[in-house]
Amino acid sequence: MDRNIFEIISNNLNIELIDMIISNPPAGAELRKVKIRPVLIKQKLIFQASEFRDKQVFHSNYTKEELLDKLSEWLELFMKQVFLRTRNKQVTVLISKKGKAAIKVKSIDSTNRMAVSNPVLSHNREKAYILKEGIPVPFLKDLGVMTEEGKIISSKYDKFKQINRFLEFVEDVLPYLDNTKELTIIDFGCGKSYLTFALYYYLKEIKGYPIRIIGLDLKKQVIKDCNMLAARYGYDKLTFMEGDIASYEGVSRVDMVVTLHACDTATDYALHKAIIWNADVILAVPCCQHELNTQISNDICNPLFRYGLIKERIAALTTDALRAELLEIAGYKTQILEFIDMEHTPKNILIRAVKKNSSKNNDPAMLKRLNAYEQCRSFFKVQPTLYKLLSDQFISRMQ
Repeated sequence: MDRNIFEIISNNLNIELIDMIISNPPAGAELRKVKIRPVLIKQKLIFQASEFRDKQVFHSNYTKEELLDKLSEWLELFMKQVFLRTRNKQVTVLISKKGKAAIKVKSIDSTNRMAVSNPVLSHNREKAYILKEGIPVPFLKDLGVMTEEGKIISSKYDKFKQINRFLEFVEDVLPYLDNTKELTIIDFGCGKSYLTFALYYYLKEIKGYPIRIIGLDLKKQVIKDCNMLAARYGYDKLTFMEGDIASYEGVSRVDMVVTLHACDTATDYALHKAIIWNADVILAVPCCQHELNTQISNDICNPLFRYGLIKERIAALTTDALRAELLEIAGYKTQILEFIDMEHTPKNILIRAVKKNSSKNNDPAMLKRLNAYEQCRSFFKVQPTLYKLLSDQFISRMQ
């Protein structure tokens, strides 16, 4: 290894290191790149190296001396670039085919230093949550998820993870929301409103979006309690109302519809409302999909349907797949995603739909998709509620 390269890397292998990447191998090389970061193991500074070889990644831990020996080995494989970051500087090393090194050192001034992450020294990195433990959030304290000091109550940690996972899905759809105007968001079946408060806090307090959120639920006491909390926090654009999803007519235009764990066909009524309102974004976590379990039937599938548990799960998955397909036919780009790990709850599917820029009636591709939907529906002999609700507004126009 070039002596100058050795010295500059050696001088920066300390606790101030953020990361180092060795890359740009010759064509056809098995080793594609190496990533290095510092970790503390039993209060001893170690360097974790991740070697990217073909389609696999191999992880190893080295002392400083061991790592310097490995660096010589990696660079002797004709790697041509080293990029190193510390809290105070960036170092770029470019090595020519003849082995000559060009070294560029760039200092990071105090203005930009805050933009550089502090090194994460834990051996297994903790997930970077949007709402972070240790930072008190008023509604999380009052809802019993967090202590006054911001520590997550152990029995509520799954709920804390669920809230953050939901906010990650919201973060993904922000480009589809027009934040130049006040956004109207409806949460159908809001319940105790962990996620409704989280949505308001994230969009209004953290992101600064102009929003109005309406939470709707049938439980009178829940609505009363949630309105009291919203008033206590000064969330003047967050309102909770007692009401039924199917009959709600309080607004004429909605930008985003959220429905989390609305039971059985209540999800269908919420999706139908979202489509009628031409909502830009829909986030739905269905619950208790009983409807198709009483309908689904097919002689070919009798060996599957003979077992109640299997039939129930097939019916539930079929329900959500057919919902997603109808959203596509109605002009939405739709995904079915895992909400949280199955180990925490079996109700772990999230349907995420965003309005397409161009969707028109009698689109040949959509007609083909509708025909495929009809064949599937006929195969299982089912009449889903969302299908019946949409028959007049959309489906009949395309037939």
